[in-house]
Order: sequence, then C-alpha cells, then structure tokens
Amino acid sequence: MAEFGKTRLWLIKYRGNSTQQQVANKAGISRSYYAEIESGNKNPGVKTAKRLGNVLMFDWTIFYKS
Repeated sequence: MAEFGKTRLWLIKYRGNSTQQQVANKAGISRSYYAEIESGNKNPGVKTAKRLGNVLMFDWTIFYKS
C-alpha cells in the first residue's frame, strides 16, 4: 500500500492523456476523490480499485501491494 501523501506516479502514467475528470467519470467516482487517490491521500476500496483497474487497464490489486 502506498504511503499517504505520496503521489502515485504509476497511476498518473496509466491515466496517460486522459484527464482526472474523464477517468473519474468512467469509474463512476468524483474527480476530487480520484485526485485524492492519485495524490496518495486516500486509498480506494476494493470496488473502486477494480473500477479504476478496468478503466485504466491495470491489475487493481496494485493498490494493496507495498
């Protein structure tokens, strides 16, 4: 699990040219919540992690690995 307050650069990389708003809309979450996840200030629940994994095409369990 990422340290709180530590930006998840890997998540930004997966987001690519999409905006935070576009990713949040596709995942069914607010942009502000997505921004908190990306910045490392919040950890997503399993349901949200799975949605983000599907939207950005990565293994959602990466959120829970050290």
